[in-house]
Amino acid sequence: MRPHDTDHTSKKTVGAVWGLLILNTLGSAGAKTIVPLPRSLIQMVTMGALVAAFALALAVNLRLRIRSSAFLFLLSLLLVPSVISSANLDSGFGALFRCARLALFVGTLWLLSRWWDGGLTFVRHHIRMYFVVLGVVAAGLVISPGAAMPDLYGGRLVGALWPLTPPQIGQYAAVIIGLTVLLVLGRRIDRTSAVVVIVPSFVLLALTHTRTATLGLLIGLVLAIGSLLLTSAAARRFFSWTVVCAVVAAVAFASALQTWFLRGQDKENFSNLTGRAKVWDALLAAPRSMAEQLFGMGLGDKSFGGLPIDNSWLAVYHEQGLIGIALVATALLVLGGVALLRPPSLSRACAIFLISYCAIASYTEAGLGDASPYLLHLALAASLLAAPAEPALPPAPDVPRRHIPRWARRSEVT
Repeated sequence: MRPHDTDHTSKKTVGAVWGLLILNTLGSAGAKTIVPLPRSLIQMVTMGALVAAFALALAVNLRLRIRSSAFLFLLSLLLVPSVISSANLDSGFGALFRCARLALFVGTLWLLSRWWDGGLTFVRHHIRMYFVVLGVVAAGLVISPGAAMPDLYGGRLVGALWPLTPPQIGQYAAVIIGLTVLLVLGRRIDRTSAVVVIVPSFVLLALTHTRTATLGLLIGLVLAIGSLLLTSAAARRFFSWTVVCAVVAAVAFASALQTWFLRGQDKENFSNLTGRAKVWDALLAAPRSMAEQLFGMGLGDKSFGGLPIDNSWLAVYHEQGLIGIALVATALLVLGGVALLRPPSLSRACAIFLISYCAIASYTEAGLGDASPYLLHLALAASLLAAPAEPALPPAPDVPRRHIPRWARRSEVT
């Protein structure tokens, strides 16, 4: 097999590994599907995807060549408080199982780091795979609109074929919309392909009524495009037209936008973030020992008192303690600092968008302390911020001795 064929096979395998990691992070809890799927079956599929991803990554990187990454190093350190807090079994054997899953997830990312070169290859993998997931959501909406927009979720779009919640669908749609817009501005994708991705994704995002995803998309794009304004005329034109369209839409559709944003909630329900604030207050008020404050209670299902925590920082505090919060915050600060120090480029803009989106979503969504789409988004940002690999220098040609000057021959070490 020629070297070119080997490289092509490796790239396809790496894309398959990334897709399997995305499948693993889809989760097993969500809305009722058209065809009932046992949770054990879904967990078997998602965990099997992670094991397969690790095996494929190991097979394509048998020599264990990895690139140094402060982000992955901090994720590896995050395993320490996770294992310490889970070892006492207060959270059950499920906590240790989640630790093993996190270790396998981080190990797979380490194996893939060999191909992190600041290029856009993983961005394309990210967009393709999440677009497939949204295609499954759209298929469920066409097959059974009632199951896809149930009254239980207030008529918001859910996964009818695979159990996905509105925030999950909104997150996937917002991320691929933002990345595709940036690729268009960088002229790395044609406009027809971009429209095929952006328009249906935006429709699905609107049907989920997910405020966090919408705000994350808008703010993330503003910051990402702002980083390109000095070097890209296309970015300046897009930014100007976007501001004009936003002002016109805000004036013409103010009432409709307010209705969509409030989702029929009263002021009290909106002010306490749909009940999230009550869970947060109860979690912070719960008594904890010094060890529990430092290392947490062990990896769990991101809930407290049977209710979802829906805040990454409080979820990390609850499960991995203050040490976990310090490690996650340091990882975000490192990515943000590196992004600010890099010269303006499309890769840097995509990384800024992903980091900004995850930082904003962390306020009302959990996932920064465990294997999740948010860690995968940040891993993608880390790959975009990696320095390009230096090409190996070709070996120096042998020079016949008669062509070497006499003074150089005397200086040779024998």
